Amino acid sequence: MGQIGGIDVRIEAAVAAALALGQGPADGAEAPGKLRAALDHAVFPGGARIRPTILISVARACGDDRPALTDAAAAALELIHCASLVHDDLPCFDDADIRRGKPTVHRAYGEPVAVLTGDSLIVLAFEVLARAAGDHPRRAVELIRVLAQRTGMPGGICAGQGWESEAEVNLAAYHRAKTGALFIAATQMGAIAAGQEAEPWEELGARIGAAFQVADDLKDALLTEAEMGKPAGQDAAHARPSAVRELGVQGAVRHLKDILGGAIASIPSCPGEAMLAAMVRAYAERMTPVDLQPARGAVRG
Repeated sequence: MGQIGGIDVRIEAAVAAALALGQGPADGAEAPGKLRAALDHAVFPGGARIRPTILISVARACGDDRPALTDAAAAALELIHCASLVHDDLPCFDDADIRRGKPTVHRAYGEPVAVLTGDSLIVLAFEVLARAAGDHPRRAVELIRVLAQRTGMPGGICAGQGWESEAEVNLAAYHRAKTGALFIAATQMGAIAAGQEAEPWEELGARIGAAFQVADDLKDALLTEAEMGKPAGQDAAHARPSAVRELGVQGAVRHLKDILGGAIASIPSCPGEAMLAAMVRAYAERMTPVDLQPARGAVRG
C-alpha cells in the first residue's frame, strides 16, 4: 500500500527532512551523538508507514492543494507513531528486544536514551507542523490540535497505554485509544491539510484503527517472532486485553470482516472516494494473517 502513486517517496523524503531538524547541529551547538543516532534507529528503516500513507491518500482524494502542508502532517504523524513504539518497547511496558527485525532502541542505546528518543520525536513532530504553518496557518493550527488530541489524554495513544494499568479494561475504549487514535488522526489530518472539515473523516479512521488492532491481536496469537519482526505472544504474556482473548480466533476474524466492511461504507463523498475504497480493500488483504487467508473472501465484498 505504501507504493501507491509515489506516496512512499513523499513520505520518506518528508520524514528524512523532519528528522534532520532534530539531529542538529542547532544554533551552532553540536547535538549529543548517541541520542542523534538513536533517533535515526527509531525511524529508519521504517515499517509499512501505514498511517502517513492513509493521511496522504485522504489529502489526495480531497484535492491536496497544499502538498507541503500534507507532507509535514504525514511526517509529524509518523514521528509520533515511532515515538510510541520506542516507549511501548521499554522495560516498564512490553520490555521488547526486537522491533522491525532489529534491536529495540533501549537494547541498542540504553533505557535513558530510549526515553529521550521517544520524547524528542514527540516534540519534533509538533515543531514540523509549526514550521509548516506559513503555508496555511489556520489549517496548521487545526493539524496541531488533532495530533495533540490523538496523542495525549483522554482519548489518545497515552490513554491507550494507560488502560493497561487498569484492573478492569473497556476493550472498545482501549483499542480506540491505543491503536485507533492515530488512524483517526491520519484520516482527519489528511482532510484538514486539503482544506476539508475533520469531523466527517473520524469514522473511517476509527474503523481502520479498530481493524488494525484486531488484526494485530490475531497476528500476536498466531504468528511467530520471525514472521512479525517483533516478539509474538505478548498479549498472553502480559495478560493484556485482546480481541482473541475476548472473542476467540474465529470470533476475532468475523469481527475484523465486519469492521472493514463498515470502513468502506463510511468513506465521505469526495473526488477520490473510489481510490480510498480500493486502498481499504488492499489494506484488508495485507492485514489478514497468512493462516486465515482462505477466510478473506467476505472482506472484499
